[in-house]
Amino acid sequence: MRCLSVHRSIRLLLLAALLGPAAGAAQAQELPPGVRLGMAAEDLQAALPGLERVQRPQRLSGGLSGLWRGAPASVAGLLFEPVYYLAGGQLRRVEWVAAAQAAPDLGAAAFAELVAWGRGQFGPELASSDPGSAYAAWVQGEVDVYAQHVNNARGASVRLVYKARQLKDASEL
Repeated sequence: MRCLSVHRSIRLLLLAALLGPAAGAAQAQELPPGVRLGMAAEDLQAALPGLERVQRPQRLSGGLSGLWRGAPASVAGLLFEPVYYLAGGQLRRVEWVAAAQAAPDLGAAAFAELVAWGRGQFGPELASSDPGSAYAAWVQGEVDVYAQHVNNARGASVRLVYKARQLKDASEL
């Protein structure tokens, strides 16, 4: 009888060890409650009253500007900072980025947790890797989600991005 109890305890510990990292990533990297891509800037500020204005917004193609920064979240010992990108007065992209050059594994564990989380949330990923970078992507309706791990001479970082899906006609390519 005692043997069954020990086996059950071991199974529960193993299950917790397997689910624990993915659960932590999910809490840190899901879009915050009340936030959705396409929402107006005023609605974003109302949903996340603690947002801080970015002093020097990063500008991306398509008129995207990283205007707001949220509270950092921890995944596998790395601190991820969320930045909210707007274009045309609407939220179009949310990006969590963590510097990883000081981490002993240069962010490999955090990237692995994000990929495991993504598989649990969205299913199998479309993945690619080459020396110095790895990438995993998912499509969820009108949203593209991807995780990226970079480790090269310029440094190491891990990022998770939610962005509004943009389909292009072949004639636009």
